[in-house]
Amino acid sequence: MAEGRLIFTGTVVVDLLMRVDALPERGGDVLASSAGMAAGGGFNVMAAAARDGVEVIFAGRSGTGPFGEVVAEALWREGISVANPPLESADNGYSVVLVDAGAERTFVTAAGAEGMLSRADLDAVQPRPADVVYVSGYSLAHAAAGPAVAGWVEALGPDTRVVFDPSPLVGTLDRELLETVLRRTDVLSASSREARILRSHAHPAPAAGALRGMLREGGVAVVRDGASGCWVATGDPAPTHVPAFPVTAVDTTGAGDAFGGVLAAALTRGADPLSAARRATAAAAIAVTREGPATAPTAAETDAALAAG
Repeated sequence: MAEGRLIFTGTVVVDLLMRVDALPERGGDVLASSAGMAAGGGFNVMAAAARDGVEVIFAGRSGTGPFGEVVAEALWREGISVANPPLESADNGYSVVLVDAGAERTFVTAAGAEGMLSRADLDAVQPRPADVVYVSGYSLAHAAAGPAVAGWVEALGPDTRVVFDPSPLVGTLDRELLETVLRRTDVLSASSREARILRSHAHPAPAAGALRGMLREGGVAVVRDGASGCWVATGDPAPTHVPAFPVTAVDTTGAGDAFGGVLAAALTRGADPLSAARRATAAAAIAVTREGPATAPTAAETDAALAAG
């Protein structure tokens, strides 16, 4: 199979990252031990894929203003192509990210230009048969971008593969839009929490098996289970467990994005879903050992982890 490109239709915001010992109680306040600002959201997926060696095209929307400048510089630095010019009428949104002493993260997000993606913006992007289109549930949460992305994905040619990450917002998404995207999804990458919301299974293994029934014929469901690794349902009698690489987590921000980006990158190179999931698991393990949102490793680092593991 020829190597394709990753076409990313998701959203990019700016992360305002703060590390705290613990979240404050309602009405309370705590002092952050450190703080910073960087492009986040879908940027982490694209950066992970680009560092893994594939061509990445950002088909979403960005804006102008202080946050838009942060996004534009970050995309340029990673060598990511941009399909649509920035909107002059809006800035990018931002997300307050609180990382606690247990390395867990909590988000509050304000939307911006990233939610203003139109069907015309997407129609200008012409996927090739070998390309992989990456869809995020965050796009479906926006009044304009949601219907645009779902309709465009539904109309894609049969040769184009779709990877879908339903995002932590999955429980609040419009059901019709969600099901439209799921029916056209070839590879689903969901956290165990997202899988429970979609299929009400307590364990990620049966959840992965049940999720396949929501996907395009022949689809593969991957359920990420944190430090336990992931479960991959390919249609075999039982889902396959891909164990995690043992590491000490420092910051889990962006771990799922690193997984998704490297998973999609491997698929563009023709890897089978199990091999792609194992590579993505190795990359996510490296990512959580580093502080910050876009901590995905290079292809060489992931290769070394796989060889040692």
